[in-house]
Order: sequence, then structure tokens, then C-alpha cells
Amino acid sequence: MSRSCNVGDVAIGAGRPLAIIAGPCTLESPELALEVGRVVKDACEGLGLSFIFKASFDKANRTSIASPRGPGLESGLTALARVRDELGVPVTTDVHTPEQCEIAARVVDMLQIPAFLCRQTDLLLAAAQAADRHGRGVSIKKGQFLSPQEMGGPVRKLGEGGAHNVLLMERGTFFGYHRLVNDFIGLGDLMELDCSGFTDLGPPPVCFDVTHSTQLPGSGQQTGGRPERAPMLARAATAAGVHALFIEAHPNPSEAFSDGATQLALSEIGGVLERVAAIRNALDAD
Repeated sequence: MSRSCNVGDVAIGAGRPLAIIAGPCTLESPELALEVGRVVKDACEGLGLSFIFKASFDKANRTSIASPRGPGLESGLTALARVRDELGVPVTTDVHTPEQCEIAARVVDMLQIPAFLCRQTDLLLAAAQAADRHGRGVSIKKGQFLSPQEMGGPVRKLGEGGAHNVLLMERGTFFGYHRLVNDFIGLGDLMELDCSGFTDLGPPPVCFDVTHSTQLPGSGQQTGGRPERAPMLARAATAAGVHALFIEAHPNPSEAFSDGATQLALSEIGGVLERVAAIRNALDAD
């Protein structure tokens, strides 16, 4: 059985409610963050789902140097603290450098390691140590270039840094150019990750990144996507037994600072959550 990951007052893992990690991709403004957060929180509460708000203070891996990156560390953490206080929900955000980890861990409930940085030892150790000091979680995205089994390395590094409160996230695997493939056999392997030999704990719980999995990388100055497939992937991942779903949503995706080609329209999220909640309830009743 997998261990659990505690994010504020939300426990993610086997036997726990399905957790929804959601928000706009970039912290465009505190008002937008609160708007999205309220809609998702209300939907989750009505369906018995847990909710963690997520948005990025800096998108450091944009396709174009001219693309908006976000408000930066100080202003971004202030906005996240406001969401946490006003909505009463845990919050999470990306960290890209070791120096950001300690500062962010003072505010957010979980540090998120981006997929392209999942093997960066200094970043993983800094995140682990900061999370351990402040009682936070660490979410680490599986790189598009790694097999599920290879995620044992990053999990080991986090453990050696003192972090065992860990969540793994699947967001698709590169298949040639301009395409990500969601391998559900691999998703099952990730949920059963063999951690023997470096920890007596079971595999970390797994979150499926619904919207990033629809990306079409390398398709111009901005990454393309197939957001119309996101609801299908959310249903499939829930049926596969994942412990959490990651969904980016925006009132007007075409106007979003980042990931406009993959974010769900905020008006759609309620329907998606209703369907995954029904699937999860059917699994629990089985």
C-alpha cells in the first residue's frame, strides 16, 4: 500500500478522498486566483473531493523569452498566502532554484518540482530540507523523458534530504516530436513504484496531471494542446485508481498568460469533477 502525502489538512493516498490540485497556470492577479479557487473549492466541497490550490509565481520554462512569466517570488507568495487565508485551502506552487525552496516553504503547503527539473539534485535536496523543516509536502513531476521505474532516483534523493511526505505526478511521456503519450500501464507501475532498498515506506501516492498531458510540445512560439481530451483523461486516470488529479483552469483560456492551449475553461470544471467523483464513488463501493 502507498504511503500518504499530507498537504495542510488534506491527506492524499489510498483510502482518502480523491484530491484535486487546481488553479490557473500563472498567478496573473490575486483576484483571478481567488475567482478560480472559489469555483473549484465550491465544486469539490459539494462532491466530497479534497482541494489544493495551485498557481505559479514564475513560469521559468516558457517557450519564448517574450512570454509573461508571472509576478515573481515575493508578490506571488503574497497572493498565495491570500488565497490560503481567504479560501481556507492548502496551496502549492513550483520552485525552480534551490534558493526559492526555503522562502516558499514558509508560505505554501507543498513545493512542486517541475518535470524538466526532477533529476536536479541540488533542487531536490533543498526542497526536501525546507519541506522537512516546515512540515510541508513535496510534489515531483515525472520527467517526460523518464520511465516510471526511474522515478525511484528522485524519490530516493528526497528521502535522503529528509522528505518522505511526497507526491508523484504523471504528465505524459515524449513520443517522437510534438506529442505526449499517456501510458496507463506505466501509470500503474508508478503507483506501485518499488521503494525497497532505500526506504521502508511504500510508494508515494500518485497524481495525474490532466491538462499538461494534452500538450503538443514544440508547436511554435507557444505550446499547443488538445484540451478537449482533458475530460476523457481525467475519467480514465480516476478509473485507474490515482490518488489525485491536477487540472489547470482559467475563465478565458485564450487570454491566459501561459498554457492557454491546454487549460480548461473554468465553466467546464464542475462537469468534469462531477464525472470523476462518480467514478471514484463507484470504485469505493466496489
